[in-house]
Amino acid sequence: MSAGYRSMAISASDRERGQQSMAMLALAALGVVYGDLGTSPLYALQEAFNGDHGVRPTPDNVVGVVSLFLWSLILMVSVKYVMVLMRADNKGEGGILALLAQITGGRSGDGRRVAVGWVLLGLAGAAMLYGDGVITPAVSVLSAMEGLQVATPALAAYVVPATVVILAMLFMIQPFGSGRVGAAFGPILAAWFVAIAALGLAQLWRNPAILQAVNPWHGIAYFQRNGFAGFVSLARWCCA
Repeated sequence: MSAGYRSMAISASDRERGQQSMAMLALAALGVVYGDLGTSPLYALQEAFNGDHGVRPTPDNVVGVVSLFLWSLILMVSVKYVMVLMRADNKGEGGILALLAQITGGRSGDGRRVAVGWVLLGLAGAAMLYGDGVITPAVSVLSAMEGLQVATPALAAYVVPATVVILAMLFMIQPFGSGRVGAAFGPILAAWFVAIAALGLAQLWRNPAILQAVNPWHGIAYFQRNGFAGFVSLARWCCA
């Protein structure tokens, strides 16, 4: 009887350790995977209305841009990733180059010439991925540091030097591995998501009209109102 209780206790302890380990892995993944997406609210909406080709931040335009944000994320995640990319792999491996090997492998003659075109497209896609990895840290940190100017204009001269120092420190800790970096930044990202969720709910309570953005027609109407300038602003916040 005591052996049975001991076995149950060990099993419960193993489950508890497994749950704790899963929670730690989820927190680390939050820092590694969602850091890029989580920092986009710092500058994405601002980019839609900045620059020589920006559109005016009228209520209709704001709802239109937010509608484009929402439906772009829905289509990219639900359609592109879940329905297409998650089902396409090369012996369990993913990524644009792994999928490219699946397309181009074992071809000859005309098929080989077609494969060269696919290789060029794959290299272009990889270049975009690396380009995003290069510009995203700089844009994210600089956008966050620009908030110092809002607190006090006297700190404006220190925004760029402080950004350079922070980026240098971030790249210095990269050799320790994404796992450790993610474990360190996971709690920070969790606090950040809670903060922007609270701020978003507060603003939603004050102005519930923004919920109109759920209707994709507002995104279409945004392009109808702004014409070419609307597409330019789309390119700006997509790059952001």
